[in-house]
Amino acid sequence: MTFKEQIQQGIPSILPPKATYDPAINHAPKRKEILSTEEKKLALKNALRYFDPKHHAELIPEFSEELEKYGRIYMYRLRPDYKMYARPIDEYPGKSLQAKAIMHMIQNNLDYAVAQHPHELITYGGNGAVFQNWAQYLLTMQYLSEMTDEQTLTMYSGHPMGLFPSHKEAPRVVVTNGMVIPNYSKPDDWEKMNALGVSQYGQMTAGSYMYIGPQGIVHGTTITVLNGFRKIKQNPEGSLFVTSGLGGMSGAQPKAGNIAGCITVCAEVNPKITKIRHEQGWINEVVTSTDELVARVALAKANKETVSIAYLGNVVDVWERFDQENIKIDLGSDQTSLHNPWAGGYYPVGISFEEANDLMANNPELFKEKVQETLRRHAAAINKHTAKGTYFFDYGNAFLLEASRAGADVMAENNIDFKYPSYVQDIMGPMCFDYGFGPFRWVCTSGKPEDLLKTDAIACEVLEEMAKTAPNEIQQQMQDNIKWIKGAQENKLVVGSQARILYADAEGRIKIAEAFNQAIAKGEIGAVVLGRDHHDVSGTDSPYRETSNIYDGSRFTADMAIHNVIGDSFRGATWVSIHNGGGVGWGEVINGGFGMVLDGSNEASKRLASMLFWDVNNGISRRSWARNEGAVFAIKRAMEVEPLLKVTLPNIVDENLLN
Repeated sequence: MTFKEQIQQGIPSILPPKATYDPAINHAPKRKEILSTEEKKLALKNALRYFDPKHHAELIPEFSEELEKYGRIYMYRLRPDYKMYARPIDEYPGKSLQAKAIMHMIQNNLDYAVAQHPHELITYGGNGAVFQNWAQYLLTMQYLSEMTDEQTLTMYSGHPMGLFPSHKEAPRVVVTNGMVIPNYSKPDDWEKMNALGVSQYGQMTAGSYMYIGPQGIVHGTTITVLNGFRKIKQNPEGSLFVTSGLGGMSGAQPKAGNIAGCITVCAEVNPKITKIRHEQGWINEVVTSTDELVARVALAKANKETVSIAYLGNVVDVWERFDQENIKIDLGSDQTSLHNPWAGGYYPVGISFEEANDLMANNPELFKEKVQETLRRHAAAINKHTAKGTYFFDYGNAFLLEASRAGADVMAENNIDFKYPSYVQDIMGPMCFDYGFGPFRWVCTSGKPEDLLKTDAIACEVLEEMAKTAPNEIQQQMQDNIKWIKGAQENKLVVGSQARILYADAEGRIKIAEAFNQAIAKGEIGAVVLGRDHHDVSGTDSPYRETSNIYDGSRFTADMAIHNVIGDSFRGATWVSIHNGGGVGWGEVINGGFGMVLDGSNEASKRLASMLFWDVNNGISRRSWARNEGAVFAIKRAMEVEPLLKVTLPNIVDENLLN
């Protein structure tokens, strides 16, 4: 059977043989026991509804075993035997170019080089899933191969509800993930719903098919590291950046450190993911003892090297040992998946990776105690370094939030705020998001590296032309982006699809997208998918990250993200998504995303101008209303460009009148 025939087949009528568990793959840890006996029966009934009743007797013991062994029913038997990667768009079956582009993006999210736990359909973050099981994948791909441009596929937390009559200007796919009733959005609630097969954590870009490997965050990480050094008025050369996490998005950190030009030490407890990142070239060296690490960092400092070093072990050991040796850490952070602290997002110090995984599954209460003890030690060690002059920032991964819940010394004197700022509060918010600059992405669906090279050149040309007349307030952002795109090829950022990320404002996104669309129309490049990280100007309401620099009391509201996805859906997005959870955890954030296919048509040109303008300025207007100075400047500028835009501006109160 050909690849196209397998896609069109969907769930096979004749079951494939039972799959063998491949120990060489980086698998998700076993999830904790959370279902009662009756709930386990319900989970089985939920899983079996994908299959003809004639198969139920055969599948029940197998799915029961998966539920007992792994805490989830993944349906390994249905995992396709073809290679999982983003194929050139012409290789997908279908009646709709837009649907084929979505298949391209889905397969990229599950590519072994991209996905953190590919056999469990988890792309990054420990539990950021594209689907809950392989039946959902097969059925979704089948629907996409059948759909026309007058249908819309509705996705409920990985489950394809079906194709509905629609129209050409509507989204081809509408995605929701983890949209749990607020009072039932606690960790055990969603663990139970996930085990039952009725809800999933889509992270930010995993469940919306827009993940492009660690490159997806490396630009923002580079900007953060560069501006972190600018903030402390220090040259990156010979300076030390210490952090942890080499999994999905966190794998970007050492590459970003190299681009910024500093010494990066990134700790990781998982040997498989460390090996993968080293083989991919995202880290330069791996060391396995703190003795070796101390010596290597001393040498790098003496020679002012630009080097990224992975320490295979717990980051707490690094912070504590560097304190003992009086090694100066200039920048410090953490990017472990602390949105998922009890299921593999953060590991306790003092026990092996294997022992921790066993404890996580078989004694979750003790595991939680050890994690919280580690968080207290971690914070205490950081405090010792910051007393010596280290600049530490929270990377929006819920590190300070979970550390505070563990009783660590991380609170400010008012006992409301954290003693360390979020990187959005200090760096990305006021420097980028308030001015409309955020992570614009594109993917060349032809799969041709030469197409990506052409799009890089187009984007660079657009930015250089814009920079000639850009106001002083955004010149630094423009120059950082021009430098980034010029170095994109030499930094070998591509993992999986032929994709690129670039921080741009609404004007830049629209002009770059229109230039792409014209190049497609001329036959110079193939179809392009536009998107962005949800970690952007207006897609996400996240009080400890994306909207942490909102100070009018509205940072715990989610109107912006909901408006964002609704507005994108009727302004021309090819697919839209809205998630409960992402980045900082389920129940902690609401985030929306989109994908848009450019095919060189006039219709695509109209859609991109309408949707991209809204997608950015929706967020700038909210930030402006919060009295953020940069956003007030940016929205006034947007109103000058577009006479149909009329935004309510805040009046500023004289503080002396309030005293």
